[in-house]
Amino acid sequence: MLIRQRITADNSRLLDIWLSAVRATHHFLQPADIEALLPQVRDLYLPAVEVWVAVDSEDRPQGFIGLNESHVEMLFIDPDSRGRGLGRALLDFVRELRGILSVDVNEQNPQAVGFYLHYGFAQTGRSPLDGEGRPFPLLHMSLPGGQ
Repeated sequence: MLIRQRITADNSRLLDIWLSAVRATHHFLQPADIEALLPQVRDLYLPAVEVWVAVDSEDRPQGFIGLNESHVEMLFIDPDSRGRGLGRALLDFVRELRGILSVDVNEQNPQAVGFYLHYGFAQTGRSPLDGEGRPFPLLHMSLPGGQ
């Protein structure tokens, strides 16, 4: 597996990964919520962050991570590639770039919460609403330095 920066040609595949990963893990979202988020992810969120892509031997994206400075804004793995260490590899990669990391995780996504806790993140706070003011509580987490 190779990790490289996103190129424009990746965008369609990254949206497919986002959509399938959200459908597989974000059970608290209604289908209408997901459909409403898709153009925002495509047009606003992906272009606004530094994106690193985990690709297979044929340069096909299998997962990606988006950063704003040292804050993980998004981390999505193709459901068919989950459990192979891609999420950990992406976090390891950006940790080498940035050092201390932070992330906000949907409280209603226990798989993601467990993943970040297992990696070594600690909860530092909680917000009852997400960044858009919707009733999807966020857990604020950070990776303590020196880990």
